[in-house]
Amino acid sequence: QGWTGITLPEYYGGLDLSLVEMGLVAEACGRNVVGAPFLLSSFAAADGLNQFASPELKETWLPRLASGEAIGTIAFAETGATLPSTPTLSFSGNGLKGGKPAVSAAGHADIALVLAERDGQPILACVDLTQTAVTRDLLDTFDNSRCAADLSFDNAEATTLVSGEAALRACTLILARLAVVMAHEQTGGAEALLIKARDYALERRAFGQVIGAFQSVKHRIAELYALVELSRANAIHAASLEGQSGFLAAAAAARLSAIEAYDVAARDVIQIHGGIGVTWEAGLHLHQRRTRSLALEIGASTFWEDLLVDEIMKEAV
Repeated sequence: QGWTGITLPEYYGGLDLSLVEMGLVAEACGRNVVGAPFLLSSFAAADGLNQFASPELKETWLPRLASGEAIGTIAFAETGATLPSTPTLSFSGNGLKGGKPAVSAAGHADIALVLAERDGQPILACVDLTQTAVTRDLLDTFDNSRCAADLSFDNAEATTLVSGEAALRACTLILARLAVVMAHEQTGGAEALLIKARDYALERRAFGQVIGAFQSVKHRIAELYALVELSRANAIHAASLEGQSGFLAAAAAARLSAIEAYDVAARDVIQIHGGIGVTWEAGLHLHQRRTRSLALEIGASTFWEDLLVDEIMKEAV
């Protein structure tokens, strides 16, 4: 159905649509806790290549990413930093040396965009993960459907896309666009949990009436509804600002509200279900795992809070 190439140009086999359409698909995936991290990671890798790669590199990878033949990912973070200004992964001599920890989808990815250092400057580079100079160690994580792995590079061949401060700006933009799509996925998951809570509250009876009649349950579900709709509004607003001023601030706001909505929904819905909420039969643990994974994969709340404050300060000057 072309999901893997939604935002790519038709020339490369994509559908040439926007973040709005990509968000709709991500939201549907979030409702069903789809085990497809490559949908987001390949989007980020393909998006970065489409914006910053040479025509030759685009010709090589974008058709494969658009068709789903290849899987992409991004590896910017290092221990303690979502976007390190001085990465420990270095590009010296003929290639990359070092590693990137806990990269989502790296267990199966064919290509990665990495943030590295070269001659004292940060660079955004593209690296083929199928070469023998790259090793990956699969991780046993909280949510194994994310296929996370540690990547190690031993003089791996790579192509520099952007260097200097422009590399950090490029990485920030890639993360922000991915955050908008991920916010839609988180919103979808939160909405699915909201519906589960409502349906269960209208079915489960205690003290002679459905538990949805009790104010403590009723108010909690109402609060979840507000969080879900705020998250959806922020995600749609950010997607609509694609390519415009204010996009980074809107993306950060969407990311923060989506993390809160999905986290609170996963916690409260388990409580509304009572004892059955912690059983595999209810399936709520799948959302609990996914909300924690998505909350951390592209930077925790503190990173996005700082970005939002920085963007607001820029607008105020």
